[in-house]
Amino acid sequence: MPRALAAVPLMPMLVAGVLLACVLAACSKPQPPEKERPVEPQAMQHAQLREAMQAPVDKAKAAEADVQQAADAQRAAIDAAGG
Repeated sequence: MPRALAAVPLMPMLVAGVLLACVLAACSKPQPPEKERPVEPQAMQHAQLREAMQAPVDKAKAAEADVQQAADAQRAAIDAAGG
């Protein structure tokens, strides 16, 4: 008798066993939810984002004032030299 014919009666039992395992796994007790974390206010998140975006702008404005002051001093030196 070939081996394939001997395995045929086991196939329905195997399928039934897999289905039974799936049903038992689906019926397990649900796990309790994790402890809830307090929600961080969105205004704080937006404030941090706004500060992070505004810092380079403020730095550029400060540098612009220094550049303008240097340009004025150079222009004054050129005017004083008779240029």
